[in-house]
Amino acid sequence: MKKATGITCIFLDIGGVLLNDGWDHLARKRAAKNFKLEWAEMEDRHALTFEIFEEGKITLEEYLSLVVFHKKRSFTRSQFRRYMFAQSEAFPEMIELVAHLKLNLGLKIAIVSNEARELNAYRIQKFGLDRLVDCFISSCFVHIRKPAADIFRLALDIAQVRPAQAVFIDNTPMFVQIAEGLGIQGILHTDCKSTRAKLSHLGLNAE
Repeated sequence: MKKATGITCIFLDIGGVLLNDGWDHLARKRAAKNFKLEWAEMEDRHALTFEIFEEGKITLEEYLSLVVFHKKRSFTRSQFRRYMFAQSEAFPEMIELVAHLKLNLGLKIAIVSNEARELNAYRIQKFGLDRLVDCFISSCFVHIRKPAADIFRLALDIAQVRPAQAVFIDNTPMFVQIAEGLGIQGILHTDCKSTRAKLSHLGLNAE
């Protein structure tokens, strides 16, 4: 692989890269078991609402009304919200790597992520991502979700970089391919070690 020169910005996802996926199907399944909810019904209702939830078109309270609290429950909304937020965990090695890219290499760091507003805000604050990241192109803020190519075009505009100046790190192959189709260098993230090596191949010493 030839080294790419002139890279000034790293675009990256949150869920699956810096943190776990805070509200994926495994987290929802745990919640259904913990609160004794009917899993299939909860998933069906989630499937009908998650896109507008992540696009910031409904609030967390509206989402919960549609997916969980459409029936009388033996637990409160506050209890469910606390459980939902508690599913988030950090990947310290990746956070350290991105901090190195920002502080030691002087790269601009931008998030391009599909997340609902309240969960996104909690995760940013809980794990100090606002101290690490220069700008957040989160679906809930810009009302566009990956895989729409427009979210990457918007990220380029907000970060004020050309495609050739940016690298996009994500754990979803389709999203990496879409970014690459716009001329952005893509890295499919599977683990910190391999991502570090791929960055090094691009001329970004990530040690």
